Amino acid sequence: MDAEARHLLNRFSYGITPALAHECTSHGGSHHWLEHQMRPHKIRDEFANGLTHWYKTRSLSPHELWQHVQHGNLTGWDVNADLARWTLLRRIYSRRQLLEVMTEFWSNLLHVPVPNEKAWPHRRGYDLMIRHHALGRFDKMLHAAITHPAMGCYLDNAESTRVNPNENLGRELLELHTVGRLAGYSEADVKQSAQILTGYRVDMWNTWKPYYSPADHHVGKVGILGFHSANRKHDGRPVTAAYLHYLAHHPLTAHRIALRLATRFISDDPSPHVVADIAKVFHNSGTDIKATLRSLVKHREFKQSAGAKTRTPSEDAVATMRVAGVRAKKPTGRDSDFAVAVLYQAEVMGQKPFDWPRPDGFPDAAQTWSSVSRVLGSWSVHYSIAGGWYPTTAVRYRTPKEWMPRLPARFDEVLDHVSRQILARPASDNLLHAACTATEIKRYERITHDHPLLIWKMPRLLHTVLDTPTHMTR
Repeated sequence: MDAEARHLLNRFSYGITPALAHECTSHGGSHHWLEHQMRPHKIRDEFANGLTHWYKTRSLSPHELWQHVQHGNLTGWDVNADLARWTLLRRIYSRRQLLEVMTEFWSNLLHVPVPNEKAWPHRRGYDLMIRHHALGRFDKMLHAAITHPAMGCYLDNAESTRVNPNENLGRELLELHTVGRLAGYSEADVKQSAQILTGYRVDMWNTWKPYYSPADHHVGKVGILGFHSANRKHDGRPVTAAYLHYLAHHPLTAHRIALRLATRFISDDPSPHVVADIAKVFHNSGTDIKATLRSLVKHREFKQSAGAKTRTPSEDAVATMRVAGVRAKKPTGRDSDFAVAVLYQAEVMGQKPFDWPRPDGFPDAAQTWSSVSRVLGSWSVHYSIAGGWYPTTAVRYRTPKEWMPRLPARFDEVLDHVSRQILARPASDNLLHAACTATEIKRYERITHDHPLLIWKMPRLLHTVLDTPTHMTR
């Protein structure tokens, strides 16, 4: 695999595997692969789609979930944990890798934490909504997210009325989801933003049914950052739609989205030039996400940014499972659920999916994820997976023989073969030196089927490759 393809796949997947490399080649290169990934509905994904049947909570409505909780059959924690486990498994096994990556990106921008004591009955539906729009248009996704009952419950809009308005969602819509603080909006703007959003209610702690209440909508003239409406009708949904469309198409929103995209896919400190170029395409395309991504990957700064991003702990856990070729089996209970172990391993490294308590979403810069404790946590997890020591239930690991080239072979040839499978590149001299030290095997030593490497030293070799900066960056 050439460097350009390796770079693009590393940024727009959760880790290159031999199967993904073959898929890329079969589509005629990385850019053709990316175009194919932009049409996820055309990609067969039977195993990942079947994961829905692994968790009973995924087939239950919010009201049904609440009834199970009331009768002691479930807890909100169970529902939250099922979503996190299902998400990790999809990231590991889905063939729709771009969709998974972009779903995480938008979930982080339009963040609803897991766990959350009020949003959990609707959090699965919120995730499905983000997935539906993740490669579509931002303006449509913004409207669906802000009016969704999960967001309404989390930021208190579900309880906001014309008599007792709550400003949380109106404020975060401006500060985090669209134009940002640099727009210079005032406290009066925040109040009017919240007033526009009144009327979207949820029957919390009862049926959890979302509904629109015209009687609770604030009526009266509003004006926010150039948006104006007489807002005369009690049915405020058309005003809300117009307001959200205005914010989605605002130039400052385009700049904030471009900055987030560039930070996620290019570098922790992208230049003003690349941000401006991406923002222009986002704005001129009418917030079209596919067009914006195409402009990003064609940009000179993207091509020059290989290896400049640190994998988050969650990405590291997923990428390690992917390149190790670990195969999960359907659990027969929580104790046999492979994803329980993956979720724990992500937590050991320092990050579980959606588990960021503030509404601003996870940071996407190396400074947050490069502590000593994070590195030690990653190394510990790498070693467990390399040895097949944890998890051990409902899972199959590759055998040492399955990692080997045709034997007999020299140790440097074995390492090169393993490096191409894990890192998608030949082994460097530094990696060879480290592997020789870790395994106490000489570079030209002859490896046969009864060599100690295959009998008991293979975990040392695998975790040496997994612990490299090359694996822990993308």
